[in-house]
Amino acid sequence: MREEITFMRTCFIVFSLFLQIQLQAQREDKVLTQKLQSLVSGFKGDVGIYVRNLKTGKTVTINADSIFPTASMVKIPITIGVFEKIENGLLAYDSILTYYDSLLYPGEDILGSFKNGEKISLSKTLMLMITTSDNTASLWCQQLAGTGADINAWLEKNGYHHTRVNSRTPGRETNRSNYGWGQTTPREMGELLVSIREGKVVSARASERIYRNLIRIYWDGESLSQIPPYIQAASKQGAVDRSKSEVVLVNAPHGDYVFCVITKNQEDQRWVRENEGYVLLRNVSRILWQHFEPDSKWKPAAGMEAWR
Repeated sequence: MREEITFMRTCFIVFSLFLQIQLQAQREDKVLTQKLQSLVSGFKGDVGIYVRNLKTGKTVTINADSIFPTASMVKIPITIGVFEKIENGLLAYDSILTYYDSLLYPGEDILGSFKNGEKISLSKTLMLMITTSDNTASLWCQQLAGTGADINAWLEKNGYHHTRVNSRTPGRETNRSNYGWGQTTPREMGELLVSIREGKVVSARASERIYRNLIRIYWDGESLSQIPPYIQAASKQGAVDRSKSEVVLVNAPHGDYVFCVITKNQEDQRWVRENEGYVLLRNVSRILWQHFEPDSKWKPAAGMEAWR
């Protein structure tokens, strides 16, 4: 009897895997997959790409379930952690905070230029974290969210099994040494942005507020530069020496589409526009826009790259 049950379970698992493979094959955008695979061929490093057309359901998955560094994309889970506290009455969106020098994360941050004892609202701190990717604001928000432990608990509870905050989070030291501030997969980060778009993160009102911050991005020189400026797009960017990344949800005329591109182990560590990772982000975004909006006659204005 036990052998029969074991055999039936094995058959069920095999059949389920077969169905998943078949379903994924049906959903794959083969033309777009070929374009993007050709693009990443020869890249000096590892690349993960996830694309989904929200209207048709067609996808592209290139190492989409492999774990990559988030760099500053981790600020999306951090902002979610803060809004969960706001929704539960533990923080107030319009509360006034006091900045202290002990919060400083050295760099070119706006918040880091504040004087000790200056006041700022939580709402502006959240905006700075997403819009300008302010690291001082982000680490402060991570603390207000209950540290990475609480943020990671929310992620696990809501089905994001690979996306985690590593920095300043007990028990995540090894992960931090491998991936830095945070880690994710292209699929999870892309679908997290979709969930925000659909009003399913924390609450409808929290999702809407988060989405409004995500459409006001200062760092628009890579993927966003290949999308017309009059098309709304929610996004977050990330960059460290050996990894470049971006997640974008485009509210395109013919239907929304989301994509996430992440690199790791890059040979090219130059902090210049010509960095191989930055070039990849721009090329992927351009190909996607042209693929999903083939009738668009828009092209980036000549000379715009000098201003990015």
